[in-house]
Amino acid sequence: MEHAECCRLRVACSGGTWKPAQGFQHCRRVIFVRSLVSALGSFIWSIADQLRGPYRPNQYGNVILPLTILRRLDYILEPDRDTVRALAAKYDNPNRLKLEVEKATGRPFYNTSNYSFANLLEDADELADNLVDYIDRFSPDVDVFQYFDFKKEIFALQKAELLREVIKSFKAVDLRPDVVSNADMGDAFEYIIRKFNEAANETSGDHYTPRDAIRLLVDLLFAEKDADLTEAGIVRSLYDPTAGTGGMLSLAEEHLLDQNPDAKLRLYGQEYNPQSYAICKSDLLAKGHDATDIAFGNTLTDDAFKGKHFDFCMSNPPYGVDWKQYAKKITDERNEAGPYGRFAPGLPSTSDGQMLFLLHLVHKMRAPEDGGGRVGIVMNGSPLFSGGAESGPSNIRKWLLENDLVDAIVALPTNMFFNTGIATYIWILDNTKQPERKGLVHLIDGSSFWTKMRKNLGAKNRELSEEDRAKVVQLYADFTDADSDYSKVLRTDEFGYWAITVERPLLDESGNAVVDRKGNARPDPKKRDTENVSFTYGGSTAGVGGKIEVIQAYFDAEVKPHVPDAWIDWTKVKTGYEIPFTRHFYKYVPPRPLAEIDADLEKQVAKILDLLREVEQ
Repeated sequence: MEHAECCRLRVACSGGTWKPAQGFQHCRRVIFVRSLVSALGSFIWSIADQLRGPYRPNQYGNVILPLTILRRLDYILEPDRDTVRALAAKYDNPNRLKLEVEKATGRPFYNTSNYSFANLLEDADELADNLVDYIDRFSPDVDVFQYFDFKKEIFALQKAELLREVIKSFKAVDLRPDVVSNADMGDAFEYIIRKFNEAANETSGDHYTPRDAIRLLVDLLFAEKDADLTEAGIVRSLYDPTAGTGGMLSLAEEHLLDQNPDAKLRLYGQEYNPQSYAICKSDLLAKGHDATDIAFGNTLTDDAFKGKHFDFCMSNPPYGVDWKQYAKKITDERNEAGPYGRFAPGLPSTSDGQMLFLLHLVHKMRAPEDGGGRVGIVMNGSPLFSGGAESGPSNIRKWLLENDLVDAIVALPTNMFFNTGIATYIWILDNTKQPERKGLVHLIDGSSFWTKMRKNLGAKNRELSEEDRAKVVQLYADFTDADSDYSKVLRTDEFGYWAITVERPLLDESGNAVVDRKGNARPDPKKRDTENVSFTYGGSTAGVGGKIEVIQAYFDAEVKPHVPDAWIDWTKVKTGYEIPFTRHFYKYVPPRPLAEIDADLEKQVAKILDLLREVEQ
């Protein structure tokens, strides 16, 4: 029986040229047919074979990525090249030139060089210089080649006698917009980015968040606004202060357009790693976006979007990164900005800057009166509980919870990220919560929802399948304690506590209490202890207003019976907040019966004795 394998798009490589073949292809045996996207990405990446020797695999991206975006831009600019050259000859003022070019072409970027892929290879002796001239004459907003440090690569390729062949190979790649759509170009470019990150996986986690984790973050970020997002012609803004290579921005846009093809999501981002910034901006340019809203720089010390607020914010900031070198600048900003500044609620330890990004994102949320904003951020466990009462981290949690900004926190499986196997959490913040969610925080334990990967990528050996994501999103939507193994809904005051100092008397040699001039017992520093008293101890819902009564009730029931001579130093009572996530989902597992343990031990001892006998023989 003849088997016909049909595909809408099949890639045909003929004479070293990539092009989409027309029509349907049939076969008499089962064949593996790759999609346009993966085939295009694979073909472009295969050009990297020419770099073997002078370049190591983890360096291929330094050449392949900028040349891919250059080839795409070359095709985009081709129809209006003569028009732009004529305008460049007419207008010396860059601002006027940009205005006239955009008026004539509809594009915010341009290139005024006399070179393009059409004529670069005509002068082999001057190829390197002509290519440099080409990239130098892009409009200022196309600064990606500068951040790729691509001029260095051009002359390195020339020195290795590879430049002509590599340019020739890229000239053969057909990336015309009417052949490869913006969406397909973006997917192909992301394929190349992933290949680059896999080749450099020792550091890929620094600037590359796994797509499965991003998809869950996006699902949760948009969950409460999905109905709004289906409105015809809506325009929304999304911001990522740690944009990396742009994966979060791209997948968020994909999610929105899947729901509403007529919607528009304006993307904003900032990134301080030069190559990651270049990749991010290139990805957006490849998809036909105006990439002027992608900024280079350190978000914490130089906010590129001061005074701007967004509908949605998302981030995967670096974990446990020291910010001592920025401490003075950040502390000065906090002191000068006052109660409405980014970092007014508090500063975390200088050994970990995650919560600085958390505060920054809250500061960037659109105001409730303007429609409100939502934040999604991935962090490790430290921001949940680090720092004692009235420390910087505790004060930040206090501010977030007392202002009812924390909507949900989701525990992810371990081994989800490329360079770490530690536990990670998605925080969802919202300043316009639905009425049923006001005053409440939803904790979801998604740590057991994962699928084993067929091949490890660094420390990542688990991924979230569509089914895994759907389970978490459904738990979020249900918003109930019914499945208490995975979902808990708690009042914000359940995370608050008072740290009290319990004193005991200093005793003399006779065992009597040493007193001061007023006859009060002197405390013994060696016996001093601290206790954390929950705001809700004994079922109290009085919160801070019932502080003295709740603390005294705790002391009388939990401390006094064991140390009758103890007392509370009321001058040292501090207020703290923590989110003990694992404690809320702790499941007691009773130890195995001793008889069962003994039996296992006897079996092991018997095996060891048998091995020893074999050695003796």
